[in-house]
Amino acid sequence: MKRALPLALLAALALVHLAALGAGWDTAATATKPLLMPLLAWFTAIAARPPLRTPLIAAVLFGWAGDVLLQLPAEAAFLGGMGAFALGHLRYEVTAIRHGSWRTRKVAIAACAYAVVWAAVLVALWPGLPGPLRAPVAVYSLLLTATAVLTVGVNVRAAAGGALFLISDTLIATGIAHTWRPPAVDVWIMATYVAAQYLLVTGFLAHTPSHKKEPLAVA
Repeated sequence: MKRALPLALLAALALVHLAALGAGWDTAATATKPLLMPLLAWFTAIAARPPLRTPLIAAVLFGWAGDVLLQLPAEAAFLGGMGAFALGHLRYEVTAIRHGSWRTRKVAIAACAYAVVWAAVLVALWPGLPGPLRAPVAVYSLLLTATAVLTVGVNVRAAAGGALFLISDTLIATGIAHTWRPPAVDVWIMATYVAAQYLLVTGFLAHTPSHKKEPLAVA
């Protein structure tokens, strides 16, 4: 029951936020966005046991910091938001290395496939990226791709979260590069982002390390 409350609030608030984005209610969208990740952090604090609690909460809260900074118009705030998300990805990656099975054939195959995706997307977006942002975007996208690769070694749920995070941030990058974007792109960005964070956290919580007989937690 304790775990259900923050997840229920997260689901309800996410629906409100997505509806506000779709309807063009900017004030409601702006007000609800910074509240999403604290609810996921609350759930994580309740559901995770000590080996995973601190790194997962840190990863989620770095995402929260990125959410807040990306709402500000200044370029410095955008770079700060990217940096916050990068730190969140590093937390996920270190956690995946420590608790997952990353030295496996499926992770190697995923690394090859995602490397092709990373290169293709970067080549496609590179001409439209502002000069000062090219290097930061390239480095950040590499970290983003590393999360997608390493979470393959955790479980299917975490791997789905890593893939959705990659999709979400690629959609953001299309706006920076002024290239084609799907209709209602902001809705797709946030829907895939919230789902990604949820799947990453619950994927790690549902993972059973080889030296454990029972899962650390189940969402």
